[in-house]
Amino acid sequence: MPNRPKPLVRTEGGRRTLEFTPGDIQSAMRLSRPSALVLAYARAMMCFAVLVPRPRHILLVGLGGGSMARFCHRHFPASRITVLELRADVIALREQFLVPPDDDRFRVIHADAATWMAGAGDAGFDVIVADGFDEAGLPPALSSRAFYEDCRRRLAPDGVLVVNVFSYDPRHDAVLDALERAFGGHTCRLDKVAGNNRIVFAGAATQGRAARRLPALRLECLNRLCVRLILARIAWRSVFA
Repeated sequence: MPNRPKPLVRTEGGRRTLEFTPGDIQSAMRLSRPSALVLAYARAMMCFAVLVPRPRHILLVGLGGGSMARFCHRHFPASRITVLELRADVIALREQFLVPPDDDRFRVIHADAATWMAGAGDAGFDVIVADGFDEAGLPPALSSRAFYEDCRRRLAPDGVLVVNVFSYDPRHDAVLDALERAFGGHTCRLDKVAGNNRIVFAGAATQGRAARRLPALRLECLNRLCVRLILARIAWRSVFA
């Protein structure tokens, strides 16, 4: 693995952030509400619950500051959660970011996600959330047709893959094409919810009536409001699970 600068942790005004390069926030946590999602793109990715409301097993590709891991651990109490993280120095920060300890329901695996997904192992995930960015952006190994085909093979029949793609990424169109080909056109996406982030959903679940409930309004402010309402419903339902 090439030499990389150590991840930077900053705590200011009740908020703790993880940065791979100074000023480029990879993850953010509100100390008063650790399971709340601070960044808009992370909130949008959790809209997988519209398509798969009661996932039995969730796979998160990329731990980072643990935002989505904490959210899923709290609000999907009946779900098993597996997290793949390439960098040991990021995993070493899990206590600073209040990532839950490993147990029968939750575990963090130190692994190269592309290699892990291609090998023999767990399958039948109801949800795979791919957010494995590094300091250079979306790695080619985590945005290739081969990787997406491996994800498809590891999904349950009615499962869904969630991918975060930057609109300004030079490979944006190629990544979307790889997803379309890997999933036979069974994709849909959220635009105008998180600035330059495009949230893409892939899998059989995108073809059902539930997909029509994903925000698709013309104004970003209204789509963001819809996302917040979806997350509020997830939180409310978890209280009574």
